Amino acid sequence: MRLLQDRGYQRVSHYGGGIAEWQEAGLPMETGAGGADIPAALPTRIPSNRTVTARMDRGHSFIDLFERRTTGDLIFLWFGTILGCALLYWIISTTSMGGLREGDRAIDGGARGLLTALYFSFVTATSVGFGDVVPLGTVRLIAILEAVVGLLVFGAVVSKLVSRRQEQIVGEIHRIAFEDRLERVQTDLHLVLMELQAIAQLCRTPAADAQQIRARLDSASGMCLAELRTIHDLLYRPQSLPEEALLEGILATLALVLRELRELLRCVSFDKSAYLAKNLSGVSHYAQDICSECVPRRYAPDLREWMDAIQQTAPDLS
Repeated sequence: MRLLQDRGYQRVSHYGGGIAEWQEAGLPMETGAGGADIPAALPTRIPSNRTVTARMDRGHSFIDLFERRTTGDLIFLWFGTILGCALLYWIISTTSMGGLREGDRAIDGGARGLLTALYFSFVTATSVGFGDVVPLGTVRLIAILEAVVGLLVFGAVVSKLVSRRQEQIVGEIHRIAFEDRLERVQTDLHLVLMELQAIAQLCRTPAADAQQIRARLDSASGMCLAELRTIHDLLYRPQSLPEEALLEGILATLALVLRELRELLRCVSFDKSAYLAKNLSGVSHYAQDICSECVPRRYAPDLREWMDAIQQTAPDLS
């Protein structure tokens, strides 16, 4: 038995007769060191990935039954369960299979008995359980099932209400962040425009330092590319768009920035750095995609004119 424990068999005490009892049980054997017969490891059944996945899918499908339903559907299902079970309690109470007992007597088959069954059904579905009405016979099983279903459906209703409120809060946060981002885009474009104008003024100065112009132009082109990429994404995602007045201001400023950048490139005489060439290629690419016939949504005529102006500047920047 010590040898078996060394080989990893932790329940050898179940076989007090040793190897002989193991063999009598018809369990597999293997040959160990020195030719000794040692019980082979018992096969351990491990659930396959397909089995585990199937179980998870069934669990998700059950949860989806509630997630796919609206709040109104769940409330209707909850009240429907209560009313349906109340009718079952009332009907079974008229038979010999059991029923509801109020105090020392069973409920009758009249309107009073129906109201009592409805009362008991509501109490059961909400898991209050005052105890003034008790189930007997087969009604007990129905009461248990109603309590489980009632809790699940009511919990789903509460979850839906909480989720709706959370979605409203998250949507408001996204709207505020989106508006703040648009304001920063407008501000950054004005900063880029001012920087390009300052570089152009410096470029026209006879004793200007070419290295300084190169460094400032590299930085300005990088900012221009970042803001242009943001505007491009904004136009190609029509599900979240600002007001057209704000969008027109952004496009107008962008057109001025690209026009100023084009004039500045004609002014500089030094070779472009690899960083500047990469930025200009990206600016030209994104600007080429901004036109009245390119973006998914139809805009006002003024906005379309600014888009076409941006696209017309694109070839001169690459």
